[in-house]
Amino acid sequence: MNEVTVEDLKSIEILKEVPDCQLQWYIDESEHRIFKEGDVFAKANDPVLYTHIILRGRIELYRLQNNNKSKIADLVAGNITGILPFSRAKVMPASAVCLEETELLSLPREKMRELIQTHYELTQVLVHVMASRIREFTELEQQNEKMMALGKLSAGLAHELNNPAAAIVRGSVSLEKHLQCLPDAFKQLISIRLDTEDINKVNDKIHKALDNKARPVLTMMERADKEDEITEWLDDQPGIKNVYDMAENFVEFGLSIEDLEEIKSHIPDGKLSPLLIWINNSFTTERMVSEIGIASKRISDLVNSVKTFTHMDGGGDKVFADIRTGIKNTMTMLNYKIKKANVTVTEDFDDNLPPVKAMIGELNQVWTNIIDNATDALENTENPQLILKTRQDREFVCVSVIDNGPGIPDDVKSKIFDPFFTTKKIGQGTGLGLDVVSRIVKQHKGTISVTSEPGRTEFIVCFPINA
Repeated sequence: MNEVTVEDLKSIEILKEVPDCQLQWYIDESEHRIFKEGDVFAKANDPVLYTHIILRGRIELYRLQNNNKSKIADLVAGNITGILPFSRAKVMPASAVCLEETELLSLPREKMRELIQTHYELTQVLVHVMASRIREFTELEQQNEKMMALGKLSAGLAHELNNPAAAIVRGSVSLEKHLQCLPDAFKQLISIRLDTEDINKVNDKIHKALDNKARPVLTMMERADKEDEITEWLDDQPGIKNVYDMAENFVEFGLSIEDLEEIKSHIPDGKLSPLLIWINNSFTTERMVSEIGIASKRISDLVNSVKTFTHMDGGGDKVFADIRTGIKNTMTMLNYKIKKANVTVTEDFDDNLPPVKAMIGELNQVWTNIIDNATDALENTENPQLILKTRQDREFVCVSVIDNGPGIPDDVKSKIFDPFFTTKKIGQGTGLGLDVVSRIVKQHKGTISVTSEPGRTEFIVCFPINA
């Protein structure tokens, strides 16, 4: 192992201007160490005991997220890491492994006080390193937080879009097969000889059923009883097949036995089956088209919610907007997660709430983080409930998010808005969600507070109406 010299340290750009005597002091007080390729340099949550100057080699910093290795950074020759002046770090935020043989000069933590008191220029350089490290690490963690949030939202959105998309595909395939049967049904229908008056009477009855949008909502029991009655009536008619399918459609469109008897009165004996098949086909087509339309509208509504949620049409300026719209769009984005957790949601919105001047996209980040955290807190809670309230308090609009989870312990409550503080497992959070919330609220000259006890936690966010 070659002895490290002042010239070796001065070859590192950031140490060029440090006086030789201070660099020699660092060399004299440090441990000169070499790690082999593959050696574990440190593990997450290990105590930080040294300031390290990397002379050669490469160290990988990584975290385990859901048992997957997530690389944070590579440290190479010339990098300085470990404990730095005025840093409050006590444990490693990540694990580290040597990717190749690595040589370091490591100053023990107990020498930090002497360094700060007697070596100003070296301390100044190391403080600059710490400031740069904090900035880079914060940017990395914020990006990680955004990607995690995006992953949650996209997974939920994909699931929400999948259901109506599958319904459209299923409905279109069924409709195509159904339409292929219509020529034969039409051929049978025109074999019936009807005068104009009878045709008009039957046609009016079918149109009335198709156009009736105010059909009574039946319970499952009521529907089953009506279907049984019509099934029995159809069984009594000669030559009619698929009576169960017909009965279901006729009940759906509000046709009663009296209506069927009236239709029958206009049809020659023995010719009822082709007409009922035609009516049933018309009803089936209408149902399929309606289901496709409903599913398409659901997709359109979801896309509009995404567009409003991200505020694609707006710039970065503040605009007046209804705060409830942002909350509802956020709930749409988180709907899958909320349903999956069986959370009962109660909305208590003030209908007379004035619009708030704000950056809408940023406000939606506030609702997303708070509601997402509340949903996580309700895990393993019996009968989980989430209450969303809005109200006006003089020149402020206030939003409350209340859950009936286990509550936030007092020793944790004072830290929840601190950067990087999290109670979630590794890989589930970076501790920046509520820090982001706090910064956005302050940016809008608002306030955020929390009260918590077992069974009730309430976050209250207030924004000035005209910030």
